[in-house]
Amino acid sequence: MGSMIGAAVVRKEDPALLTGRGRFVDDIHLPGTLHMAYARSHVAHARIVAIDTSEAAALPGVLGVWTHDDLPGLPPSRSLPGIERPCLATGKVHFVGEPVAVVVATDPYLAADAAAAVVVEYEQLPVMASLAAATAEDATPILDGLPSNLVLEQQLSADDAESELAAAPHRLAIHLRNQRCAAVPMEPTVCIADWQSGSLTLYATTQTPHHQRNELAQMLGLAQQEVRVIAPDVGGGFGAKASFYPEYLLTAELSRRLRRPVKYVETRSENMTAMVHGRGQEQDIEVGFDDEGHLLALRVRITQDCGGWPDPGGVGLPTLTAFMSGGCYKIPKIAPSFRSIATNTTPVAAYRGAGRPEASFLIERVIDHVAAELGIDPLEVRRRNFIQPGEMPYPTQFEGIVYDEANFPGALESLLRHVDVDGLRKDQADRRQDPSAPLLGIGFSTFVEMGGFGPTPLFEQFGYVGGWESANVRLNVDGSAVVKVGTSPHGQGHQTTFAQIVADQLQIPFEHITLLHGDTATVQEGIGTMGSRGAPVGGSAVLKAAAKVRAKALRIAAHMLEADENDLELVDGRFGVKGAPDQGVTMGEVALRAFKPHLLPEGFDLGLDETAFHEPSNLSYPSGAHCCVVEIDRDTGRVDVLRYVAVDDCGVVLNPLLAKGQIHGGVAQGIAQALYEEVSFGEDGQPGSGSLVDYTLPSAADLPHYETDHQVTPTSFNPLGAKGLGESGATAAPQAVVNAVVDALAHLGVRDVEMPCTPQKVWRILQAATQNGS
Repeated sequence: MGSMIGAAVVRKEDPALLTGRGRFVDDIHLPGTLHMAYARSHVAHARIVAIDTSEAAALPGVLGVWTHDDLPGLPPSRSLPGIERPCLATGKVHFVGEPVAVVVATDPYLAADAAAAVVVEYEQLPVMASLAAATAEDATPILDGLPSNLVLEQQLSADDAESELAAAPHRLAIHLRNQRCAAVPMEPTVCIADWQSGSLTLYATTQTPHHQRNELAQMLGLAQQEVRVIAPDVGGGFGAKASFYPEYLLTAELSRRLRRPVKYVETRSENMTAMVHGRGQEQDIEVGFDDEGHLLALRVRITQDCGGWPDPGGVGLPTLTAFMSGGCYKIPKIAPSFRSIATNTTPVAAYRGAGRPEASFLIERVIDHVAAELGIDPLEVRRRNFIQPGEMPYPTQFEGIVYDEANFPGALESLLRHVDVDGLRKDQADRRQDPSAPLLGIGFSTFVEMGGFGPTPLFEQFGYVGGWESANVRLNVDGSAVVKVGTSPHGQGHQTTFAQIVADQLQIPFEHITLLHGDTATVQEGIGTMGSRGAPVGGSAVLKAAAKVRAKALRIAAHMLEADENDLELVDGRFGVKGAPDQGVTMGEVALRAFKPHLLPEGFDLGLDETAFHEPSNLSYPSGAHCCVVEIDRDTGRVDVLRYVAVDDCGVVLNPLLAKGQIHGGVAQGIAQALYEEVSFGEDGQPGSGSLVDYTLPSAADLPHYETDHQVTPTSFNPLGAKGLGESGATAAPQAVVNAVVDALAHLGVRDVEMPCTPQKVWRILQAATQNGS
């Protein structure tokens, strides 16, 4: 059999999912299950004067109604010291949608009716639903115990680069905004808690079952083996399902009290205000550069919106933005700082890319601003600033951030082989002369991001046990294999790619390999799936475990053939003696022999069952070059993406089909952020996008056909050579689209368009330009 690494194998996961046979949390029906619903705050900032639960408690089918005071001793969720979030509001509410009380009833509809009958009396407090309001001099502190709404502030460089900026021949100040986005997974937050005989089982739609187990065990005072968390099929997560939610703790406690399973199913409208949002970052940038467009100094001041209860992952997002703010360019001096701010809005945390798309958007918009200021082709400015392949691995100015092997200029040149820039420029010029023709814009994005999260010292900062990953490979007596992994996929295709790795190592049929994941009782330890760590960290652990099985199988085969191990080779599932093709044993025969002690060397451990851990020594750094071509309707301001071309470098490609799917999904989310999506709040903190009627998601008809290609530069920092790919599209696309929109309007003197580039926003720019005679 040929190598399975790099084979375009169809996903194992899909038949069940496409035929409605997936098993999601809400598909699990335990006997006697009760249903929990929240009474949520309808105001953004207020003191709780009184909560009347009597009417709700008296309704038929209701087993109980609880407020924070009814659940003494329940610990808060972890965050920065002193601002931990209680599972139910106590004293006051911080954002619209914050849970104030819970109801448990015999069916979900009765529970919802009872939750609506809970009466809360509020005393209004000043609302600060924007960064500007929360940082104003007279702003009221949202979090008790803090003197202001500043949650965390850090200067990540020795100075502010003022001397380097002052010495630069040119200097530009730029303000950029990454608007809030909602994750909007197909499946909202769902969980079922079943407390029996002092132990807890929680079924949850999560990306990190082991992490949630550890959190719950600590919160409930249980040993870890007394808490089992199971993540079955998970309908999307995009980072938002890595956070800890109050319902995990509340369903557990109420199941313990009621001695029956308790299920919670979030509605879509609840999801829009209760699940953590992403992005929500503003950046004040100053860049110094010379006449040729060489970047000399970069000062970045980041302001991160944390929402009403700072999530431990959300507070640290600007750190990742700061680390990656130089992009794929050689900038002598970078001086980043950030401040994280509480606002009366939904908490903000990880969302596909988590801090890196914000950095990539920042530096790629800076490059285009510099090009426009100097009148130089933006492609040429990129070429003049690239870190070169011979300089890799490249230590950045930030300790521990070392780019692995890459070819940034090569990715751009590969992209340009797919794009006729001269032809597009001619078309653009012709259209500008024809008032009836839509405007044309061409945007580029050459990017690098961080994936393969660990290493452990970095990951510990986000509350995880470590940054390693675990895998176990067991060969059965018939030569089939069971693989257990600590990653917990939610669309990444681990069942397929990890089976490919094992099939390649052990030379057994791909179809005979089963993957188990997402169950803390089945897989002893794991960290989870986020930060593009599936292939580089999880896949490397699988590779190591399979290699250990192979090595032991080789020893058994040598004993069976009475040959030296060095004289054997494994080809097409058969150990054979080199140069003597008639002498050999199959992997299946070896697997059976592994359980026959009387036919093995004395003292030989039975079975072929091996566990391995992979601790990354470095992050991985996927990169690439993307091009977006847009068309703008002059009458309506509507932006349509005509072409989207992506060249990605994720190191070794394990499965081209899955790689293409990851690119498609990420680019779709990136285009959506650039053109459509925005979570909004009124000055009173009321959500302006509380449902999918108000929050614009693109359909297939709104998105282009994607043209994809790969440049393969293996990383030397893991045994697979893989860098990860899950977040690259979302990291690369927003600025490719915005650069294209600005390029289409550049002849009108336009230098910037704030995301999302909605028809109304673009139309107003066109109208203003027309009135000014441009």
